[in-house]
Amino acid sequence: MSAPTTPRTTVTEREARQVAEAAREQDWRKPSFAKELFLGRFRLDLIHPHPLPGEESVQRGEEFLGKLRAFCETTVDSARIEREARIPDEVVAGLKELGALGMKIDPKYGGLGLTQLYYNKALALVGSASPAVGALLSAHQSIGVPQPLKLFGTQEQKDAFLPRCARTDISAFLLTEPDVGSDPARLATTAVPDGDDYVLDGVKLWTTNGVVADLLVVMARVPKSDGHKGGITAFVVEAGSEGITVENRNAFMGLRGIENGVTRFHQVRVPAANRIGPEGAGLKIALTTLNTGRLSLPAMCAGAGKWCLKIAREWSAEREQWGKPVALHEAVGSKIAFIAATTFALEAVLDLSSQMADEDRNDIRIEAALAKLYGSEMAWRMADELVQIRGGRGYETAESLKARGERGVPAEQILRDLRINRIFEGSTEIMHLLIAREAVDAHLSVAGDLIDPDKSLSDKAKAGANAGLFYAKWLPKLVAGPGQLPTSYGEFKHGVDLSGHLRYVERTARKLARSTFYAMSRWQGRMETKQGFLGRIVDIGAELFAMSAACVRAERLRSEGDHGREAYQLADAFCRQARIRVEELFERLWTNTDDLDRKVVKAVLAGSYTWLEDGVVDPSGDGPWIADATPGPATRENERRPYGA
Repeated sequence: MSAPTTPRTTVTEREARQVAEAAREQDWRKPSFAKELFLGRFRLDLIHPHPLPGEESVQRGEEFLGKLRAFCETTVDSARIEREARIPDEVVAGLKELGALGMKIDPKYGGLGLTQLYYNKALALVGSASPAVGALLSAHQSIGVPQPLKLFGTQEQKDAFLPRCARTDISAFLLTEPDVGSDPARLATTAVPDGDDYVLDGVKLWTTNGVVADLLVVMARVPKSDGHKGGITAFVVEAGSEGITVENRNAFMGLRGIENGVTRFHQVRVPAANRIGPEGAGLKIALTTLNTGRLSLPAMCAGAGKWCLKIAREWSAEREQWGKPVALHEAVGSKIAFIAATTFALEAVLDLSSQMADEDRNDIRIEAALAKLYGSEMAWRMADELVQIRGGRGYETAESLKARGERGVPAEQILRDLRINRIFEGSTEIMHLLIAREAVDAHLSVAGDLIDPDKSLSDKAKAGANAGLFYAKWLPKLVAGPGQLPTSYGEFKHGVDLSGHLRYVERTARKLARSTFYAMSRWQGRMETKQGFLGRIVDIGAELFAMSAACVRAERLRSEGDHGREAYQLADAFCRQARIRVEELFERLWTNTDDLDRKVVKAVLAGSYTWLEDGVVDPSGDGPWIADATPGPATRENERRPYGA
């Protein structure tokens, strides 16, 4: 007899989109380099000269990095964490003693008050020692209690919770449910008002830090009633509250030390004073928190690239085949060049986005999303190439290598650990759609009513007139620009010439904007269904952003006399590699198998190809695809295990 399944919340596609759209930040009050890029305007002045951190923040950040490095080298045993699938209590105690839980928290609440730039440098460092420890700290500070309270909390909430988060308490963020992933309109966990409290009921899945957390940020739906606006709402919840049960500690292919679980809420009382922001603002709070919170993932991806480069360099110089080091064989050398150039670009994207976040002069919601998307994809590719360079040793575990007398290089582990970053905090597919929505925002602002089937003829006529005025001014600007002048960006010519790459970015940004306009004209209201096309548009924008960041970083290093010649070489190599990828993406905008793929998918779902599945055995066994998440009392033992308890 199969297990019961939870009745699914029925939400139409339109209702789901309305919820997501309502949670978006609608206004652009500050300039955005990436937004302008997608509109065909290459605003180099927004990122060059490269913004720089203040001396005091550098001194404070470097001092902490020194302490953190010493701690990682002496206390963090990555092999033990991998072997035992747990971060030892003494490691967490040491992190608390260092103040690592409060890296981004203001010193007046007991935190270190590091800038985003140095917070990300710290995550890259600790993540290289153990990705599981990096995930613990990131989940606690980037999306856990500290960040939403910093942005949206009351003074009373900050006074009550931030000192705890800075020194003693681990926090977690709970949004996903067994049947709710990137579609929050179907959120089933409820928070019913009852006097001065809310009563929470529901089940949350993939609660990173949830097994060991002391404090939780929980997203729950408040029913609409008299005096209550209702909607998805955020709460700070004490993890040890009566009625909260960690029903399972989940295990994964990578990040084996993370404390990720399934958490059930049954009649859990939460004071109304613990509500973050107004009712119905929960999803907007979550998305706004992620604007900078997403930078933690590319930080650890950049750190992974640095480690991959180190191992590739050392191994490829040591290993000889056919009379010379394998690095000097072109097939291997091209992989090393890719890792080196891409690592340089990832750090350029990360540092630029982080410093812009610190200065708060620009709106970086698209830049942060691009950094997450690009970093997670490219880091995975670099790790895959490292495994290939190492050959059989890349596939062998570090423990096995060490047991037979060789250096215990965890290449296969980093491949497994990095894989989740293409899913964490917005999968690649969701990031494509999220960024694409922002990239076409200007078009929808002027022509949205024109392509909306529910709008009246008068609304469409008005929208048509507005669109005509907008495009009459905008389209001519996409014809010519500085990218066609051979003398443009001449300040980027020092031995190696990077000016040509920036001219390419300027020309290509205009081409990208024209392509987007053509697609809007062609598909109109169906544009949102062309996810393959939109994904390629975003990927082109990501490459152009990375090229721009790499060139700007190279010029900064040159002007500071810090490896400038080498930086120019790496930026040149990266841009040449990126340009090949961009041209391939442009080709695939209009020459692809998207339509045919849709037909094949429909046939697959209709069962037309089940004969193709013959001849194999499925070891999955029976059971529901989605676990039962019916609200009610827990039927399993509580697996919560706070550190030091």
